[in-house]
Amino acid sequence: MEEEREVKPIKRGRLRLAAGISYYRMKRYASWVVNGRHFASVRSASPLPHLHKRHQTPLLRQLKDVEMWMQHNKVTNLRLAIERINGIVIRPGETFSYWKLIGKPTRRKGYLEGMLLSHGRVLSGVGGGLCQLSNLIYWMTLFTPLTVTERHRHSYDVFPDSRRTQPFGSGATCFYNYLDLQIANRTNQAFQLCLWLTDSDLVGEWRAELPPTRRYEVYEKEHWITPAIWGGYERHNLLYRRVYDLEGAYIGDEFITENHAYMMYEPLLPGSSQQ
Repeated sequence: MEEEREVKPIKRGRLRLAAGISYYRMKRYASWVVNGRHFASVRSASPLPHLHKRHQTPLLRQLKDVEMWMQHNKVTNLRLAIERINGIVIRPGETFSYWKLIGKPTRRKGYLEGMLLSHGRVLSGVGGGLCQLSNLIYWMTLFTPLTVTERHRHSYDVFPDSRRTQPFGSGATCFYNYLDLQIANRTNQAFQLCLWLTDSDLVGEWRAELPPTRRYEVYEKEHWITPAIWGGYERHNLLYRRVYDLEGAYIGDEFITENHAYMMYEPLLPGSSQQ
């Protein structure tokens, strides 16, 4: 686990940020070629027979200081990204890479300006809003025997917990291409990711060749909000999952991840967590 942090958030200059992005993008391109992993690349229009996890999230949410045109543009961005990964089959020994499959979101491909979060600020950028898709995939994966090998979380907690139904820190942020979501299939069967949009929701499923043999329950520990010496607040928790067989017998408890974030709102605002 990470040590507790009492460090003021670092603000870097624009040129340094641009140089850093270029460096890490080139590093990612190289890793796709030379790291020895077998990346999933085959898609199938026929869904595998057994459902392991299904989840959906609303497409449009009224967020503080976020104009709704960003939300509507996000729907277009999600539709384009889904076209690249819907039906992808991850065979045993393969790894799912979010950005390797989707590619760089650009205007030329039809992507629109949507909401981006950068150092605690809400900005607009081409392809904005695709974090909703990576969040959904990550959350569903926690209820399967697949293994998350790379996941990132925002360092800033921007919005209060109004109507939050999942534990804090249960998403996966993405930024092309170095903040990737990668999921390895270390089982003996193929899994398939199915995604689609309804009029109101983003919907996803993990399906497989064989039926599930386990049931998972994700929960948090050590959730606290503490004042920081730099003047703001920091938030922390640990995510775990309990594992049961299909008859409900307890099998074990598995650590998932540890989350830290700088809070960008007062923690006792209405609708925010008071833990």
